[in-house]
Amino acid sequence: MSTYLRILTYARKYKFALSLSVLFTIMYALLNGLSVYLSIPLLDTLFQQHSMDQAAKVTGSGDVSSILPQFIIDAKNYVVNEFNQYVFSGTTTDILFRICIIIFATFLFKNLFGYLQAFFLIFVEQGIIKDMRNEAYSHLNSLPMSYFKNERVGNLISRIISDVMVVQNSISATFLNAIREPLTIIVFVGIAVSISWKLTLVAFITLPFSAGIIAWIGLLLRKHATMIQEKIADLTSLIQETVSGVKIVKAFGMENFEFKKFQAENFKFFKLMLNITRLRNMSAPITEVLSVMVGVVIIYYGGYLVLEDNQLKASEFLGFLFSIFQLMTPIKELSSVNNRIQESSAAGDRIFEIIDTKPNIADAPDSVNLDEFRDKIEFRNVTFKYDDGDETILDNINLDVKKGEIVALVGPSGGGKSTLADLIPRFYDPVSGDILVDGVNLNKIKVADLRKLTGIVTQETILFNGTIESNIAYGLDNIPREKIIEAARVANAHNFISELPEGYNTNIGERGVKLSGGQRQRIAIARALLKDPSIMIFDEATSALDNESELLVQEALDRLMINRTVIVIAHRLSTIRNAHKIVVLERGKIVQAGTHDELVKQTEGLYKKLYDMQFRTNSH
Repeated sequence: MSTYLRILTYARKYKFALSLSVLFTIMYALLNGLSVYLSIPLLDTLFQQHSMDQAAKVTGSGDVSSILPQFIIDAKNYVVNEFNQYVFSGTTTDILFRICIIIFATFLFKNLFGYLQAFFLIFVEQGIIKDMRNEAYSHLNSLPMSYFKNERVGNLISRIISDVMVVQNSISATFLNAIREPLTIIVFVGIAVSISWKLTLVAFITLPFSAGIIAWIGLLLRKHATMIQEKIADLTSLIQETVSGVKIVKAFGMENFEFKKFQAENFKFFKLMLNITRLRNMSAPITEVLSVMVGVVIIYYGGYLVLEDNQLKASEFLGFLFSIFQLMTPIKELSSVNNRIQESSAAGDRIFEIIDTKPNIADAPDSVNLDEFRDKIEFRNVTFKYDDGDETILDNINLDVKKGEIVALVGPSGGGKSTLADLIPRFYDPVSGDILVDGVNLNKIKVADLRKLTGIVTQETILFNGTIESNIAYGLDNIPREKIIEAARVANAHNFISELPEGYNTNIGERGVKLSGGQRQRIAIARALLKDPSIMIFDEATSALDNESELLVQEALDRLMINRTVIVIAHRLSTIRNAHKIVVLERGKIVQAGTHDELVKQTEGLYKKLYDMQFRTNSH
């Protein structure tokens, strides 16, 4: 229940709409009760009983007047007398006409108030869902890279889309029913008690049995709801992975294998849905059967009071039956409210799991601004491990990168090159040691300022579904087209963009699938150029390109390096011969450092071996 109460706290900002909804709900419930209560004078009129008969009603042990305080009895009698004087005056036809007008007006306003209370509740419900989804998505973007390393993309998508939808469905039912139905029950119970408290007491014998059954079903539903949301996440992940890797699936002829894997997961989801539907539909019929069972007892006992004991008039007994059977619908709805609350709580737990995750990379309370990079980046005894592993990725790294230098990181795969570069924009924090920019520790610099000064071009180019123009100007507002074209020219991208049917307005598809690898890379370089960062990181930016594309991209990279501090992670050593410093990493340690000419002369060094290996390969 604590999870669901937390969901409801999002309604605070919509308290005005919620207050209006509650007001209209009260009016709806009162008029709903009145519409049933009017059946008594209608029946009396049809049975040719007069107002004097109303006043002559026998007050026996079953009348609520025998147990209520006197001031309530007086108020009730005053209202009844005023109503009788207005309705039961004139001819029988006049009385019937007045009653029909009152019944019509009652139903008219009841439905008007029902519409208004539903409208304002839907406004509140949709507002809550909007705010929850916004908060979850916003917080997701604030989480560090290490979080995404351990989470499946499909699972995160499922939480923000599917789980929030479950919460929406439950709020739609529970917010409406949890307010309207209890009020309706109170009104009809009040009517029933005012007619006969003995009959009312008999009617509610079923409640303890129903409540126990409903609570038991609700607990089972919460367990199954959690399992269903997890299974939806599995299905989403499976679809996402298959679609992303569709080329490999087809190349290896694994379509049938992937289908069978999906079919198995989908069948598990099918069985879970059958179970939860069975449980969800169980409480309402059980409650109804118990209610009808007691209803039969009420009919027998009430009939006895009318026929044998003369404690009730026939019209009042029928009014009582109308009231009791009007209670069945709200009680059935309330029985489903608990079930929906349990389902919503299970989905809410998964959403709040994202929201409650504390980012371990954030601005310190005493963090400072960094508007310009002036001197150098220093690594002092830096050691790094991933949160979920014992393997040391970087071991006691000491390195200086001066402003305006081109520093290349080389070495075998898995040596820690990319991780070292990722520490500069604080995608991760070292487990020990310090990284300083202009003498200030990275964890004392505002993260937004640090990343504003840093640009990254990676081997796997990340573009977004949109136009070429929006991708180049990513993260920047109100950039003139001229500046975008200028960045594209420097990146050797303007010519191929101009040849496209819609030029810079061409939609490049998800992840830029409509462009070649070299074209995507040049768009990424244009994006970095437009951002104009002081520190550039190139993570094997040309390793996956053909020779022609590599020449165009390398030329663009050379232009991008001018007057910037550059960290290059190089696969092809021929591209870094002019670097001011080459750092050789092996198994997380710096084993060599120097210029290309210096390192080549160290015949026993790793760099010389890597260079000779590539030279021999290229010469063949």
